[in-house]
Amino acid sequence: MEIAERRDDEIRDARESANMDSIKSQYVTDSFADERHACELKAGLHPLRYKFAIWYTRRTPGVRSQTSYEDNIKKIVEFSTVEGFWACYCHLARASILPSPTDLHFFKDGIRPLWEDGANCSGGKWIIRFSKVVSARFWEDLLLALVGDQLDDADNICGAVLSVRFNEDIISVWNRNASDHQAVMGLRDSIKRHLKLPHAYVMEYKPHDASLRDNSSYRNTWLRG
Repeated sequence: MEIAERRDDEIRDARESANMDSIKSQYVTDSFADERHACELKAGLHPLRYKFAIWYTRRTPGVRSQTSYEDNIKKIVEFSTVEGFWACYCHLARASILPSPTDLHFFKDGIRPLWEDGANCSGGKWIIRFSKVVSARFWEDLLLALVGDQLDDADNICGAVLSVRFNEDIISVWNRNASDHQAVMGLRDSIKRHLKLPHAYVMEYKPHDASLRDNSSYRNTWLRG
């Protein structure tokens, strides 16, 4: 009887300790974010609603590598203020001079540009194909909309990717929930509106679980709009 009671006490203590660790972790995270925000304001900077990171992927055409896709993705920089964004963006190579195939990933901090990431695994992406003459302008407009928190349902957006290919450039916007049809279509409309996308452009949607099954980012899309 005493052993059972002692066991119950140990289990209860362990649960309380775990709960306390969780509370401490949340408190420390929130406290750090608040401190960073206060420092940025004090320095005369303009904090963004979200902190972002820019990643880069470059593959050699025609060369098969045993290196995993995840190992090929390199984080370039992260920022959390308007000033930080422009300092980074002004030094980024434009789409017109990037070699093919190259991917630039612009994601909220803490979200890796991988289908399997916890924030992405239940989601998908809207895909738009552009000629190389105009892709840089639309990419810049999209980044400004993301940084400026202008797209609807911003909490549902994970990030965006610019994929430079041989005869076209592809821009995709990733969201968290592919099964929420209303949110998916709302994101499409918001992208069209903020990019002032001409009617001739077709947007395609593909869930990430479909990409995992056919091992393709842009083939076999499920929805057009």
